Amino acid sequence: MKSLSSPIIYLFLLFILLPVFVHPFPVSAGDQPKADISDIIITTSETDLLFFCTVKNSFTPEMIKGIRNGIPITFTFLIELDKVIDYWPDTTLTELTIHHTLTYDTLKEEYHIQLSEKNNHVVTTDSLAKAKEIMAELSGIKIIPRDKLIPDAPYALHVKAKLAKKKLPFNIHYLIPFISLWDFETDWRTIEFRY
Repeated sequence: MKSLSSPIIYLFLLFILLPVFVHPFPVSAGDQPKADISDIIITTSETDLLFFCTVKNSFTPEMIKGIRNGIPITFTFLIELDKVIDYWPDTTLTELTIHHTLTYDTLKEEYHIQLSEKNNHVVTTDSLAKAKEIMAELSGIKIIPRDKLIPDAPYALHVKAKLAKKKLPFNIHYLIPFISLWDFETDWRTIEFRY
């Protein structure tokens, strides 16, 4: 008569070791939710078409660690406004590229955010949450003067955000393995509207 203990031991070992082989490595940046543009608003002032948006899920723990170790990061926002023409290629009215650069002063324990849309004005805060909020938001961006828009004509505004690729000096990026985990790029978001 065969012993039942051998199959039971094999099954026991299988169920104990299976989780180790199914997910043997820690969770990676790829498991983090994908960066996405949300909270989009298009409105007007007395003189201009204005744009607002927020990038969600743009920071990884590895990025925060790198920032605190003195590695700057830059978010690049690409914005394009097209006049939609039926049965014909759309006409691009304007293209904007906006940069937000975040650095950390380790001596003062302050975050500095440089905003290209405000003539490279630098905002300083000691709060990481506030720094992340400023980095991920576009607020009141002047897209085009209102007098260049035709009333009741169809338009499409396209927006995308990505982490600008920074080259570290002396090929240091080969020595810092988590730099490659920083890469993010949102999909293009398109908002169609009539002025």
